[in-house]
Amino acid sequence: MAENRQSHYDAVIVGGGQAGLAAARLLKDAGLEIIVLDAGERTGDSWRRRYHGLTLFTPRGYSGLAGMRMGGDPAHYPDKDEFADYLEAYAEHFRLPVRHGATVLSVIRKDGNQFVVAGTGFDTVAAAAVVVATGAFRDPIVPCWASELPPEVHALSAEAFGDGSHLPPGPLLVVGDGASGRDIAMLARPKRDVVLATGRPRRLLPDRILGRSLWWWLDVTGLVRAPTKSLRGQLMRRSDPFPDRGRRLSELAAGGVQIKPRATGVAAGAVNFADGSSMQPAAVVWAIGYRPDWSFLDIGTALGENNIVRHDNGISPVKGLYFLGLPWQRNRASGLVMGVSIDADVIVNRLLREHLASDR
Repeated sequence: MAENRQSHYDAVIVGGGQAGLAAARLLKDAGLEIIVLDAGERTGDSWRRRYHGLTLFTPRGYSGLAGMRMGGDPAHYPDKDEFADYLEAYAEHFRLPVRHGATVLSVIRKDGNQFVVAGTGFDTVAAAAVVVATGAFRDPIVPCWASELPPEVHALSAEAFGDGSHLPPGPLLVVGDGASGRDIAMLARPKRDVVLATGRPRRLLPDRILGRSLWWWLDVTGLVRAPTKSLRGQLMRRSDPFPDRGRRLSELAAGGVQIKPRATGVAAGAVNFADGSSMQPAAVVWAIGYRPDWSFLDIGTALGENNIVRHDNGISPVKGLYFLGLPWQRNRASGLVMGVSIDADVIVNRLLREHLASDR
């Protein structure tokens, strides 16, 4: 939906993924003048760009936003394109004012009570509040030895893998054995030799327990919503389990993926592993994870040590600044679609209270 071109809003939402849309619906329903700034050409493009075959962690029954359920079998897992189309339909259904092709480069605080948001693809705007909903998965993490790879080795992030058809022929090394690394190793194996470099031990949980979805159990027991700072929350965060769904290392090995310990560096054009072995890959996929990029936040007090955002359940110490969609923002569900609508309620209620107070 195209929005009126105006220079001032009650709230600007940076990011038009699931978190940004959840906040936008609540703010729009409350009668605020808002705009959602999204870098994609279409709503959901951040999901469409991800690697082929990606499915959500949660089944459809736990993958919808408040106010509009996902269609299809609630027990099955939606793929990335289905979820992207769902987000696009959600924005259209609620007539949310999303500006596409809008890349935010700067958010500053001006005159104490106003934010100024600037970038490309949109006119500079001011607002009383800003909701940052870009998530924390912006820049791929690469090891310090990545620059030592021979120039002919094609190195790329998990997001850029696609279906792998654009890679040169020859062995593929996947560095990182989280869910993405294991998915990509399985996807690539039928067409080439694949080596998966692992890291710390991973805990995988069964997809179903006593005939019920794992997520049903996590929901009804409250584990997925255990507060981040609680003992249960800390234990879950430390173990960081993810659903099995055929991803165990033994299953990958049975399918022909060669499992290696941690990759330690490069010597004589070959990648070395902690067990003393080595290989010469034609391509390398970095699946170690991502780190956030808060360089557009030009507000000193918004960031703490190591440029980590300061917040309490998504509420910044900077009045009028909020975050949504951060991993473990309030609990494990915060980084999943199933938790973002509840987190949006928390920050929007706070935003509305502050907004009404400032109008008195």
